[in-house]
Amino acid sequence: MSSNKKVIIFGGSGFLGSYVADELTRRKYDVVIVDSNTSKYLQVGQKFISCDIMNYKVVKGIVQGASYIYNFVAISNLDEAIHKPINAMNINVMGNLNILEACREAGGIKRFIYASSAYALSDEGSFYGISKQASEKLTEEYYARYGLKYTVIRYGSLYGERASHNNYIYNLLYDAINLGKLQYKGNGEDLREYIHAADAAKLSVDVLEDNQYENEHIILTGIEKLKRIELLTMINEIMKNKLVIKQITTDNMGHYKITPYSFHPTVAKKLVANPYIDLGQGLLECIQEIFNEKENK
Repeated sequence: MSSNKKVIIFGGSGFLGSYVADELTRRKYDVVIVDSNTSKYLQVGQKFISCDIMNYKVVKGIVQGASYIYNFVAISNLDEAIHKPINAMNINVMGNLNILEACREAGGIKRFIYASSAYALSDEGSFYGISKQASEKLTEEYYARYGLKYTVIRYGSLYGERASHNNYIYNLLYDAINLGKLQYKGNGEDLREYIHAADAAKLSVDVLEDNQYENEHIILTGIEKLKRIELLTMINEIMKNKLVIKQITTDNMGHYKITPYSFHPTVAKKLVANPYIDLGQGLLECIQEIFNEKENK
């Protein structure tokens, strides 16, 4: 791929965005990371721009001359969105609208890639799911009205070494290491298909390089389907069965049990990683990273 292909990644300092930035750099794209926080993972050849996506004038200037735009900026923690719905709607919906409008005015954007969620087509997910669905609809409408080509990627349950307290598995591992316990809500029977963020990043760039995904909705999940209680048991085994596993409430408000999907007319294609990072090995590397963080404090 020619190095004159300029890609802007809004939210490129974050968990998934940083993995996507690295994958794009590996494939010889010109990568510009745009975020309110400086990237800890900035590589040689990557450019960083500090920006609040709520500032339309700045966003408009940034997208000039770009070929591709990713938007990973979001209040992605479900519980945070439930307790701070106005902030979630501002960032997740109006922030995305600012980027869409900037792309329309700039012209020359070959594809806008929106990072959505499995909750976008769910009756679960509360304000987070609503915000993602609204932004998907806005993205679709910008193509219908203005011809701005897009790909919507609905990500499943992600994990990886770069995760933070916004990530479910990170929080589990953090508590396992620092508190010696694993806590869960609900009955532990809810199913998830976990995928390492590095695998998701590769597929996220594959999507960009294949025209069949223009103006499509893609689902990216893992191929390892586990019940929540099985995940906790796996972590406990990795930690030599020294953890206390405790149910803290029978309610798990806003979260789905087996599938996030409720019937809606929009159909999405599903992609899975192959080859993929084994869940057990991935968890072990995440645990090592959290141990390193603890030792360096």
